[in-house]
Amino acid sequence: MKNVYVSRLMLLAGLLLVLQVSQINAAELTRHTVVADGHPMALWEKSVPDPKGHILLHHGRTWSSLPDFDLQVPGEELSLMDGFNAMGFSVWALDARGYGGTARDSSGWHTPDRAARDMAIVLDWLQARNGEKTHVWGWSYGSMVAQLTAQRHPQAFRSVTLFGYPTDPDVEVPNDSNGGEAPKRPTTAEAAASDFIVAGAISQHAIDTFVAAALAADPVRADWNQLHEWNELDGARLTVPVLLLQAEFDPLANTDAHARLFVSIPNANKQWVVLAGGAHAALLETPRARLIKASVDFMQWMEQ
Repeated sequence: MKNVYVSRLMLLAGLLLVLQVSQINAAELTRHTVVADGHPMALWEKSVPDPKGHILLHHGRTWSSLPDFDLQVPGEELSLMDGFNAMGFSVWALDARGYGGTARDSSGWHTPDRAARDMAIVLDWLQARNGEKTHVWGWSYGSMVAQLTAQRHPQAFRSVTLFGYPTDPDVEVPNDSNGGEAPKRPTTAEAAASDFIVAGAISQHAIDTFVAAALAADPVRADWNQLHEWNELDGARLTVPVLLLQAEFDPLANTDAHARLFVSIPNANKQWVVLAGGAHAALLETPRARLIKASVDFMQWMEQ
């Protein structure tokens, strides 16, 4: 009788787990439009009931949110949005100007200042909708946008995560006042696959799926100027909680530069986590689970 009882408990637990997974997998991708200074911005949502918090994702220099953060590969779990949903967080992902579902503005260019202003507007929209501050998670160029916004608008942040942080706080960006016509160069399959440099860290099928999704979402490369505006980045001005995530083989994430940034941050609520394996696209590679756990552990630590 005891064995039957235990078996029934195990069956019930299994059914509950299946139900939870089904609910997570059922999270629908919803598109919102947030108007930033007259320009419509595409904001993607995947939410769960009674979330532990809300996360805003910002993509990197070349590819938009859906290839980066919601890659769907049959038989594999690679969507970062789904991964955060599974940990109980609702997730939002912004397409910057000229990326994915957001058109370029009339200038044809994007700038650090404009990117930070857009993020601040979206964070205000999210706080009005959700009734609480947002955790911001930025990848590559997106981490720089997140930092710049956090320096200017710390009141809108619950925390900021910088992953694949590709800059050095001691290097000054030369003046960039290119005011000509944006080149609008086509993107390439070679460029889409270029971040996958660690053998065995991701399947070839997943790489092929990413390349197809990236080229479909972003057939033309977005154009940036006024890059000297990145010189405003200053760890000493980061007053919000900061998680610095670095993949072991990321060629763009320099350990010495990370150390100088980390030491300069005055807020004691900070962590620096190195993920074994994987490179610049570790969010889609074997360190994905560790990356998600490190991010969530930090966010939940902030709630204690």
